[in-house]
Amino acid sequence: MQHRSVSMEAVTCMLCPHHCALPEGKAGYCRARANMGGKIVPLAYGRPCSVAMDPMEKKPLFHFFPGERILSVGACGCNLHCRNCQNASISQVQPSAVPHSALPPEKLAVLMQANGARHAAYTYNEPLVGYEYVRDCAEAVRNAGGNNVLVSAGYVEKAPLAELLPLIDAANIDLKAFSDPFYRRNCGATLVPVLEALRLIRKYPVVLEVTNLLIPTLNDSDAMILDLVRFVRDELGEETPLHFSRFFPAHRLASLPPTPEETLDRALNIARDAGMKHVYRGNSRKDDDTCCARCGAPVIARKGYAIIRNTLDNGRCPSCGAALYGRFA
Repeated sequence: MQHRSVSMEAVTCMLCPHHCALPEGKAGYCRARANMGGKIVPLAYGRPCSVAMDPMEKKPLFHFFPGERILSVGACGCNLHCRNCQNASISQVQPSAVPHSALPPEKLAVLMQANGARHAAYTYNEPLVGYEYVRDCAEAVRNAGGNNVLVSAGYVEKAPLAELLPLIDAANIDLKAFSDPFYRRNCGATLVPVLEALRLIRKYPVVLEVTNLLIPTLNDSDAMILDLVRFVRDELGEETPLHFSRFFPAHRLASLPPTPEETLDRALNIARDAGMKHVYRGNSRKDDDTCCARCGAPVIARKGYAIIRNTLDNGRCPSCGAALYGRFA
């Protein structure tokens, strides 16, 4: 599924749409997978370089056990080369270039429980370039009674994603823009595989949320925002939580200014006018409440990453009784 021999010397990695043909000993576009003895090997297996306890809202997930803590792990490598990457120090380097911890899957599940958590997130870099590690960790966490969260750009072939999704409980997918030229120029990738991944995730019992980072002059026009909103509404559902996040100068786009708060206001208005029920800001000084999709009553109030009020009754609005999209304690 994940590799195909093309000659005695090279093997093609079939994990993502790049389909890198790798000579013996060479890593692919993601820097995290290499041909070792005729097999594709994940170079950072069991070797995360970032391990932390985070608020669930930092993923960001607003409709999956809000207010709870989650063990987050990330390694090196990414199959996108985004010019705006804020984690380039780990995503755009080989695993050997960064200090790491030894954390095999079974110990990750133990660490999660030792920290009083019942959730694990695969995040920080593109976790799917370490597909085998994510899969094995997800199995260990599931066997320990925990939940698995995938934070990804969604640039992956459908077959391996479909094998992983039965182990995933929630996902936040970073949809960079509803524009193939933007993906090609800014990310070194293409749009259609991401849309196909989102459509596939929606077929599974996964709590799906979507993030769009608004970069000044590149993907923040009304037309580009509306195109993305319409895709989420029509293909994923009007109750799918949609997060618009502020860009800050980073990596190869250090000369651009931060996204104005007014741009987020405009994006939220466009999404709400188009019928989206749960729209939020990211990297913002402002906070957004979660409201009932049926009656509009506020049910969760936030201050930064903190929950300051949660009036849900078994996941239902106390005013009208409607069930809120997501999973709640």
